Amino acid sequence: MINRILPEPEAKIVGYAFLVQSYELSVPLPIILSAIGKKHKIYEADGWKVYTPRYTPKESFYDHLVFALKYEGIDLAVLNSLFSKIDKSDLEQAIIQEPNGLYARRIWFLYEYLKEDKLDIPDLTQGNFVPLIDTKLQYAGPARNSKRHRIRNNLPGVKHFCPLIRRTEKIDALINQDLSKQALDLFGTIHPDVLIRAASFLLLEDSKASYAIEGETPPQNRAERWGRIIGQAGKIPLSKAHLEYLQNEVIGDGRFIQMGYRNEGGFIGRYHRSTNIPIPSHISAKHQDLYVLMQGLIETEQLLKDSDYSPVLATALIAFGFVFIHPFEDGNGRLHRYLMHHVLMETGFTPNGLVFPVSSVILKRISDYATVLEAYSKPRLSLIEWRATDRGNVEVLNETIDLYRFFDATPQAEFFFECVQETITKTFPDEVKFLQQFDEIKKFVNNFIDIPDRTASLLINFLHQNDGKLSKRARKKEFSVLTDEEVKVFENKFEEIFKS
Repeated sequence: MINRILPEPEAKIVGYAFLVQSYELSVPLPIILSAIGKKHKIYEADGWKVYTPRYTPKESFYDHLVFALKYEGIDLAVLNSLFSKIDKSDLEQAIIQEPNGLYARRIWFLYEYLKEDKLDIPDLTQGNFVPLIDTKLQYAGPARNSKRHRIRNNLPGVKHFCPLIRRTEKIDALINQDLSKQALDLFGTIHPDVLIRAASFLLLEDSKASYAIEGETPPQNRAERWGRIIGQAGKIPLSKAHLEYLQNEVIGDGRFIQMGYRNEGGFIGRYHRSTNIPIPSHISAKHQDLYVLMQGLIETEQLLKDSDYSPVLATALIAFGFVFIHPFEDGNGRLHRYLMHHVLMETGFTPNGLVFPVSSVILKRISDYATVLEAYSKPRLSLIEWRATDRGNVEVLNETIDLYRFFDATPQAEFFFECVQETITKTFPDEVKFLQQFDEIKKFVNNFIDIPDRTASLLINFLHQNDGKLSKRARKKEFSVLTDEEVKVFENKFEEIFKS
């Protein structure tokens, strides 16, 4: 059933909404559903796009399927479920009526691609190849020709892992900013010494932020070690072995958990206070599906890394897909954020030798981060049948693989793109500016009085921590030898440099 209230009482559901309801498909509802209203204008409201009466399709499943592909784009989860419910011969008859038609070819290809079952239709031998994804609706990956259907398969993934992203004004605007070039142009104007120091500081901050997102405060040496690992992101191709190596680096002491891919269920959540029964907010992929899903994720990353697909969108697909699958018993969150760096590096989006501190931005936007994670997890909880195990875990009882390989990653992609934008246009420039200001006042202090380098740095840090004023405690202890006049000079100079 469609449990989303229509914006007009007499509106009629069409497209995917019609198919989900008519065939009782157990799938997550598309983020935006379609309906036909009485008004003579097209508008969006409350998760619906409402079309005028002239868009009304005929009542057959095939016509609603064509409407869906034409106006809503491809939803692989709905299609895979639908193709298991409809009569194969009915689909063949509908396609045979117009085998050269654009939507007939798309439906024909998608059925055989998803079900690995050939329809009784002869190969096409003439006509132009047509794209599978309509780029006015969704972002397309590199094209691979299917001669049988004369289709260019431009899905941004492979059969066992292929999230899709809807085309939105927000993402288009962010892509058009060419943030990678902005970063290169910015870094070209910065003194190499300042750039190296900024990169080093922000790398450590990113490492600490990744732990903080998990509610952890690691020792300095552990944060530094993970920072060095992040600094190597993108240099080793993604593989099961490399991910397991990274998990070992994250966990350190693996005596208390099973390392490597899980061999039982997994969930994120809490336990009932009196019964100790799990209360999941997210249920991980079944351990029986992990190899297929993760191999699909790795193949998708390989497919996209050298293509024209937006590196930031590719990163969102891979990094969020990983954390939704949750292949390990522990360490998934930090590896999820490592993958953000890995894909940005491997696609050449990040300038060589630098790391964008996206985890620091995510930490600042932790509420938004939680929202986009929940946007995926919450609609899927009701579709997963599970029972509690004796070990306080969950065991999934139904087939759920499509929940993790086919999903709309638009909310996650928009959020991540905004984080990358803030990193490049604010976080990194702010740190560079701070270092340049720090160097300027430090030079002034060193020229004004004879003072060790370390002590000058400490003085500036104290001023920075106390909004440009030297605290009474510092005046009495570390800098008791300074005169009132000298302190005033330094405070005035700090004001001039940092608040101009």
